[in-house]
Amino acid sequence: MSIPSDRLEAVTARSTTAYTRTEEYEDLFDQAPVIFAALCGPQHVLEAANPAFFEVFGGERTQTGAPVGELYPELGPQGVLDRLDAVYATGTPYRARGGRLVLGAPGAQREGFFDFTYEPRRDAVGQVDGVIVIAVETTAYHHTQLLAAEQRILLEQIARDAPLREILTDMARAIEDLSPELIVSVLLADPDGRHLRHGTGPSLPDFYNEAIDGVATGPNVGSCGTAAYLRAPVIVSDIATDPRWEGYQDLARRAGLAACWSTPILGADDELLGTFAMYHRTPKAPEDKDVALSAAFARITALAIQRHRAMEAGRAAQEREKAAREDLAFVLDASTAITREPHYFDCLQCMARLTVPALAPLCTVHVVEDGRTRRIAVASACRAAEEYLTSPGIADEIDHAVARVLASGTTETDHRPAVAPLTEPGHSDTALAEPDHADAPVSDLDSLDAPASEPDVTRYVCVPLTTRGRTFGVLTLVATDRPLDCHVIALAEELARRAASSADNAHQFTDRVRLARDLQAGLLPPALPRIPGADLAASYHPAGEGLDVGGDFYDVFPLPDDRWAFMIGDVCGRGAAAATTTGMVRHTARAAARLLTDPAAVVAAINDALAQSTTEDNFVSLVYGELRHSDSRLTLDLIRAGHVPPLVRRADGTVEEIAEPGLLLGIAPDFDGSPCRVDLCPGDSLVLVTDGITEARATDGDFFDEHRLADALAAVRCRTTLRGRTTPTAATLIEAVTAAVTAFAGDSTPDDQAALVLTAT
Repeated sequence: MSIPSDRLEAVTARSTTAYTRTEEYEDLFDQAPVIFAALCGPQHVLEAANPAFFEVFGGERTQTGAPVGELYPELGPQGVLDRLDAVYATGTPYRARGGRLVLGAPGAQREGFFDFTYEPRRDAVGQVDGVIVIAVETTAYHHTQLLAAEQRILLEQIARDAPLREILTDMARAIEDLSPELIVSVLLADPDGRHLRHGTGPSLPDFYNEAIDGVATGPNVGSCGTAAYLRAPVIVSDIATDPRWEGYQDLARRAGLAACWSTPILGADDELLGTFAMYHRTPKAPEDKDVALSAAFARITALAIQRHRAMEAGRAAQEREKAAREDLAFVLDASTAITREPHYFDCLQCMARLTVPALAPLCTVHVVEDGRTRRIAVASACRAAEEYLTSPGIADEIDHAVARVLASGTTETDHRPAVAPLTEPGHSDTALAEPDHADAPVSDLDSLDAPASEPDVTRYVCVPLTTRGRTFGVLTLVATDRPLDCHVIALAEELARRAASSADNAHQFTDRVRLARDLQAGLLPPALPRIPGADLAASYHPAGEGLDVGGDFYDVFPLPDDRWAFMIGDVCGRGAAAATTTGMVRHTARAAARLLTDPAAVVAAINDALAQSTTEDNFVSLVYGELRHSDSRLTLDLIRAGHVPPLVRRADGTVEEIAEPGLLLGIAPDFDGSPCRVDLCPGDSLVLVTDGITEARATDGDFFDEHRLADALAAVRCRTTLRGRTTPTAATLIEAVTAAVTAFAGDSTPDDQAALVLTAT
């Protein structure tokens, strides 16, 4: 608040008696919110002051008529009297903003901040005869600025992910610096919300922080436990008499605490995060500023805790992701190693080796053969453990557990109390912890009494080796130095599942030929459909002995609008991967062709499916076409993707090659191609073959190639019947091609051979 300069000058310059001037001062400043004092003479005698002055500077000291330095001796050491002397001596006003003063008698001091104006007062002849003091207290504003600065610092710490304990401790010290009479504490809620843990309390005794660490929440558990329970602020002005502090009053007395105001720290979803408490060493009720301070910092504390929890959750998620990747890598690497073993026993023995020490220090594998169970593999981290595992005592007990798992087909686990870890041979420390049998589950393994020098079993797990609904063996892991937790058991079950499959595959090697032939038959259409105006024929000859599924395929199927789709192709490689790809190509083509009217789009869909497949070298050559009836002929739209060029045999015996360019499918992410249109008049034939025909070799290494194929087709003659001259049927052309290849390369070929012929009728 400012005082009009004309009125102030009139007061300071008017020549009147001291009594009259005092009345005028009181009349002017009595109700003003500013602090006013009139000082007289070089001794700065307090001549007059308004109530605001005595409220701030005096407290109980409201006397006038004496030097201000005697009335308020604390002003002298802080330089106030020196500044008054300078104004009185020079007649020059003094002004200061945000000046700091410590006021009050010893034991009742407080800090204040003020904007000061010291104006010289002059008599009738212009001589300085006193000093007028006018001040405005800015303590609240100053504290607000400091509070805002501290809050910014805390928010910056939260933003840079400073440790939670550091943030909370810095916050507590900042509040205690702003309000030295306060002691700050923060307790953090357990995940269950039923207990509070020590967060910070830098000015509280260690014994007090330790005593309240883990305190339960409840309706009468001090200020913090009650505030957490009620989720509402709890004000205890006198700990010694408040029933909510019963049982903790002696602890508070020892710590010198007399009052406690606690505010619950709540998250955005009303989740309990902890409590924010302010203690006093004397009984006291909070002022409005204390309540506002507590609420403000409780909100900041909530931000810090939530940020900390989010970071912890993120780190935990990263650890879980890392562990999952490591688990997947272990399972995949182990599966690959097991799969490479060609024989039944080799697969299972490899599995046993891979589990030690990754999953457990001891491992056995049992299988059922001819109705009897026998151990076929033993693995251990050291020779001493392996000898112990094969000893009659432990071996018999494991055999009992294995028998139960073979009968049930389910995993069986058990644990024993933790004992001293397995020691290497020659180690002098052989002391073992005494097991607590009262808490251990009952099992056959619990009855083992091994010598002190041998490793003690802490837990075992027996995992069935099951395939096609039949349990044929058991993988047993035995722990001696660490527990077999659910994580290890899950890995063991996954590894056992994969190993069982590999072992069963090896065991069923003799059925491979039959399975391959059955599977190959399933990848080809069981019969060619009947297409009006067209004659169809196809052939398929597997390479060698037919042990592996080949990659050659063909298919013909109907489409909407009286259209038909046909294709022939060759998948890179042989065996299961080729069969999978073949099935994927056929199924993708059948699905896409019913939805897409453009042959190029259908082939692009097949390419997309191949590109998304995880199989390496997943390349396919393909000729895909769509047929429709047009007037008196058949119209074909063909797409060639890296396949043997189609041939067209006209009714007059001439042969044309359709050499449209096109890359293999599965090489590039996008397929770029356009269909080629071919018209077949009656007697014309479209001939599609795989490279097993064109690359059939003679004994001299020469290829059959496209030219010999064209010659074989051209050599087929028309037949003359009673009805006249007839062109060769599709079956006749297939027979001619097969005969020509056999004559050139012999019966045995290194690659599958497939052919599809469509003749217009």
